[in-house]
Amino acid sequence: MDLSTVTWRKASRSSNNGGNCVELARIADTVAIRDSKDPEGPKLLLTPQSLHALTQALKNA
Repeated sequence: MDLSTVTWRKASRSSNNGGNCVELARIADTVAIRDSKDPEGPKLLLTPQSLHALTQALKNA
């Protein structure tokens, strides 16, 4: 999947001081996740339902 033209959005919980920076991009029925400090690095591709399950699991961990 070509992610070179998508619009990335920084998560509202990410800090501006270079700390925990997560960015998301929506591509049709997929949500891409990346580390903003490594924009060329690996990305996670999830369905919106899988992202919701992931965030719920992290909140409950």
